[in-house]
Amino acid sequence: MNSKVVVVGVGAVGSATAYAIAIRGLCNQLVLVDVNAEKAEGEAMDINHAMPVLGGGVRVSSAGYEACADADVIIMTAGVGRKPGETRLDLAAKNAAICKDITENIMKHYNGGVILIATNPVDVITSLVTKWTGLPKGKVVGSGTTLDNTRLQYEISKYAGVDVDSIHGYILGEHGDSQFVSWDLTNISGVDVATYFKAVGKEFNNEVKEKIANDTKTGGGQVIKRKGVTNMGIAACLADVTQSILGNSNRIHTVSTMMDGLYDIDGVALSILSIVGADGVVQQLDCSLSDEELGKLKHSAEQIRAVLDGVSS
Repeated sequence: MNSKVVVVGVGAVGSATAYAIAIRGLCNQLVLVDVNAEKAEGEAMDINHAMPVLGGGVRVSSAGYEACADADVIIMTAGVGRKPGETRLDLAAKNAAICKDITENIMKHYNGGVILIATNPVDVITSLVTKWTGLPKGKVVGSGTTLDNTRLQYEISKYAGVDVDSIHGYILGEHGDSQFVSWDLTNISGVDVATYFKAVGKEFNNEVKEKIANDTKTGGGQVIKRKGVTNMGIAACLADVTQSILGNSNRIHTVSTMMDGLYDIDGVALSILSIVGADGVVQQLDCSLSDEELGKLKHSAEQIRAVLDGVSS
């Protein structure tokens, strides 16, 4: 293993992401960058103090943007959260300004690697960073609905009474209000959900579907209501995508990348099933969707485009 990961922004999400990467031993160089250099240094020291227990192997340090040179993965988590009364456009405008500055600093030193973005609204920011960098679309990857998928797995697991490892569920479109469960693609150990629930004698009607979908969509808000921030779940998802990139494993994730005609959608980043390897997204999968789900995907693209147009104007 000879790999380097840079985490830009070491607030609640960035620090948890760095720790998740260290716990899994995904790289041998982990560098933390933050506008508050002392905070970055402190987080690096703290993780280094854990390494003897975790098994070592990961060297953690803090630095400036020069660390982005020769990085295999650059994870962008910096940004502000949405405040009460703010619109999504307000949040997008604030974080777009922050991320534009970060992107310019990254690109001064960038010479390869995948830029992985978690800053919200992630589909808008991923679209913008792709444009600003001029990189091939697969090299700029948003966390997309990866966290929504884990929430969906959790909710289906609770209802089905089976382990989450048996659930293969997918949220497509926006990481936001217009996201939707693709019941066409969701299954339990390869068995479509309707067939599974019929076999075990459980109801699977529209009411059940709507409850699972709503509990999935509002899961983040429920966490924020109780602890003020969501960081553990997204950190685990970012580490998981990072593992796919560093291991060149060609695993499937619902990450957010720019669309250029697939499903007749262009010019925005959103989440569909994609193969992720060393070069980022190496292929977006053209999965068969029902007319209803295809309509939902296109609606989601329109919602993202409306915010994107507002920020870009």
